[in-house]
Parts: sequence; C-alpha cells; structure tokens
Amino acid sequence: MTGHRFRADEIDTSKPHSARMYDYFLGGKTHYAVDTQAAEQVEAVWPDVKPWTRANRSFMHRATRWLAAEAGIRQFLDIGTGIPTEPNLHQVAQSVAPEARVVYADNDPIVLAYAQALLLSTPEGRTAYMHADITEPEVVLAAEELHSTLDLTQPVALSLNAVMHFIANEQQPYDIVRRLLEPLAPGSYLVLSHGALDARPGVSDAVTNLYRSSGIHVQGRTYEEVLPFFDGLELVEPGVVMPHRWKPESERARAEAEAKDLWIYAGVARKP
Repeated sequence: MTGHRFRADEIDTSKPHSARMYDYFLGGKTHYAVDTQAAEQVEAVWPDVKPWTRANRSFMHRATRWLAAEAGIRQFLDIGTGIPTEPNLHQVAQSVAPEARVVYADNDPIVLAYAQALLLSTPEGRTAYMHADITEPEVVLAAEELHSTLDLTQPVALSLNAVMHFIANEQQPYDIVRRLLEPLAPGSYLVLSHGALDARPGVSDAVTNLYRSSGIHVQGRTYEEVLPFFDGLELVEPGVVMPHRWKPESERARAEAEAKDLWIYAGVARKP
C-alpha cells in the first residue's frame, strides 16, 4: 500500500518473475541473475521477444496519449504496472494533461519499491501506488489509494497491458476484466494488450513451457479468445490489432508495422 516499505527478504530472488524478465527485455537494470537466465532462455527460442516487448510498451504510450489528448481522460488505473521504465504511464498522460491522476497496482514487492521512488506526479496531478493482485478485483476497487485518488463517478481508463496472459482460464480472466469495469462510469475505457499464439510451429509451446517451468503461468490466446475481453464495449478504430498497428505515429511507422508480425493483440474500447 502507499508508504509501504519492503524489506530485501520480502523480494523473492530464488525464482524468476515476469515483471523483472520484462524489465530485462526492455533493457532495464532492475532484475536479478535468475531473471536474466530465464529471459535468455526465452530469447533463444523466441528471438522477437525484445521487439515484441518494445512494441507493447510503445502501444501503451500511444494509447495513453490518445486517451488524454483525444478522449479527454484524466484518470487512469494501471494494473500489472511492472517495474518503472521511463516514460511511465503517468508521465505520458501528464505531458498532455498535467492534472491527470494515476493509480498503479502490482503484486510484486520490487515493483512497488521502485514505484515509490520513481513515479512522481506533476504538482497539478496525482499518483498513488498499491500492492494488489488483479485476481482480486474487489480488493483493488475497494482500496483506499484508489478512492483517495480517483473519482469513480467520472470516466477512468483501465490499463491492462500484457497482464491477462498470466491469468489461467480457471481463474476466470474474462470475469476479472468485467468485474474491474463494472463500477467504472460510462465513458470509461479499457486498454488491453495480450500475448497471442505465434504462427510459427513450436514457438508458442516452447515459450509457454519455459515460463511454466520457471513457475510463471503464461497462456497465449488467439484473436478470437482476446476479443471477448472487450465484450459490451465500443472498440476504438482500428479495433483489436497487433500493437504496432494501433494508431502508429507516422505513415513510415505504419508501413514498417505492416511488414512484420509480432504476436500480441491490443485494443482500446469505450464503456457506453
């Protein structure tokens, strides 16, 4: 929770963690040898993992900027925050709207420890951090940090970037998203990206097996399996696409995006 200080012995460095592996793929420095080893094994069977990670991060930046600049959103709830990597979501949002308010949530102590040090708001806006698990939506939604920062009677952008593929089918992933969206005001948005199944034979199976052998459940889903996360919502053009194809910043970027496939789906949708 806000103000919580984690001791070193609360951070498990005996096994890899998805957020620290993601940090490695982004070129960060907040990971341990066990994370590096696991990440290098993944990269050996999936050489596109670093471009995949960068494309997902860039999608978050563009979607956040679009929400602040075009949709007028001033409140953001980011679950599965990951280790801070500048620019962070609040920096993107507040570069457009300095008064924007952001709540970050993650369940890894190292993420929250670094968030407390790095995620600093503009004077006009506000950020808050909480240690919470996406599999407990009601706990997230009842948190003091959320209610002291965001006004749920006004639109909120719920950001779920590269997190739902860590939720198994038996954990009811679609229901989790529905329960998170339910109390949000009309005009709120869902921003979601999700690992897909690589079309190349054996790649997805190899990556899945490596993650699961490290104790990290991961589950890529097909396009048809990702679409139901947006049920009942109004998709923003161009709909659910690979992230580098969602409103690229230039025609050159659009042309480059069309020339490659990075197996992750992403979309933004409005709650009517």
